[in-house]
Amino acid sequence: MPAETPSSSSYVSQLALVGKFSLGRLVRRPQSAPDAAAWQRLSRQLLLLGGIGVGAIVVLMLAFDAYEIGLMPARGTPSLWPWRMITDFGKDEYVLGLLAVAVVATILIVPLWPEATRSRLLNFATHVQYLFFALLTSLLAAQVLKYIIGRGRPFVGGKANAFNFEPFNGTPAYFSMPSAHAVTAVALAFAISAVWPRLRIPMVIYAAIIALSRLVLLAHHPSDVVAGAVVGLACAMLVRYWFAARRLGFRLSKDGRIVPR
Repeated sequence: MPAETPSSSSYVSQLALVGKFSLGRLVRRPQSAPDAAAWQRLSRQLLLLGGIGVGAIVVLMLAFDAYEIGLMPARGTPSLWPWRMITDFGKDEYVLGLLAVAVVATILIVPLWPEATRSRLLNFATHVQYLFFALLTSLLAAQVLKYIIGRGRPFVGGKANAFNFEPFNGTPAYFSMPSAHAVTAVALAFAISAVWPRLRIPMVIYAAIIALSRLVLLAHHPSDVVAGAVVGLACAMLVRYWFAARRLGFRLSKDGRIVPR
């Protein structure tokens, strides 16, 4: 039993160092001056995304949101049970909780990992941290917007009203825009695709199915889903730039692109 004490003490000390190292890297200053080409490229992408997103939201609210509700099956329809199961795969608490567990698990494993291949595990852990913070940042932004906008969900107030707004209402009934499921699905899809580009197509399909489930279940208007997609995509892109500027899991190429390391 006494022989186990040094080993246990060593593990705890190494774990503390890994935790301190991981946190320190995330909040440190960029490794070099921010790359002008990368920042300009990101700014253009965000402006384009915002412009297209706002335009699509306005058009949907004026011409399609109320009409779309009539195309969907009534709430409580027995045949909707598969959609109720599918939509849970985009539930923010579940996905964020799973990523949090993955972040903690990788940190706990690092001190036990063979030093010869530890750098690979650290790189994987960095990517997992990116997924977590991309989603966390997106969801925090979405919660603030939900509170400020105060849009009523379909049929809140007794009818399909696309213009039922009570800013700063603060209740779940008026948390329709943006859709948290859409935020979660799109942020996760972008983040995973950014780290592992070969998974781009499956992740796009995943995000589309989750977004569709919110419409089929009459939980959101189409414009809510688009707003969620814009928020999730924009925040995941900003977090990726934060990581790339610190050379964490990504690097800035000469033409301003951000690529995985």
